[in-house]
Amino acid sequence: MRCPKCGTLEDKVIDSREAKDGASVRRRRECTTCNHRFTTYEQVEHDELSVIKRNDSRQVWDRDKLIDSMKKACGKLSVSIVTLEHAADAILAEIVTEGYREVPARIIGVKVMQHLEKISHIAYVRYASIYREFKDVGEFIDEIHSLGTRVPKDAKQPELFSKK
Repeated sequence: MRCPKCGTLEDKVIDSREAKDGASVRRRRECTTCNHRFTTYEQVEHDELSVIKRNDSRQVWDRDKLIDSMKKACGKLSVSIVTLEHAADAILAEIVTEGYREVPARIIGVKVMQHLEKISHIAYVRYASIYREFKDVGEFIDEIHSLGTRVPKDAKQPELFSKK
């Protein structure tokens, strides 16, 4: 690892510990030339995941884009960024566990709604209004009424009959 202060490649690892709930390793390093200490993170590199959009185009998975969409749904609510990051990581873990290399955007949308429903019903309805393309106020009202009567879906439970 190149020292950020002097640029030499000689260093030693002082401490290693788990980070991000076991998803990465945090290492404290010390440069053997200038004695500067710095931190590095190591994580598993996944095969590149692609998202199949509604128009059949493909984009590379972008965690930040997913978090941004959830931030918009949570706008002006007291939901921490850490909560949204955990939700994004959980969504990615579910997708990887299910074996997708190319995942349809509709599956991501369903997973986001399942996680947002647990975080905030308001954020859920905001996100659902865009994802499901509500056409009128009646659809909003129906969705809000259904929130009070249904049991939240488990994010790990597969969608058997998904709408396209």
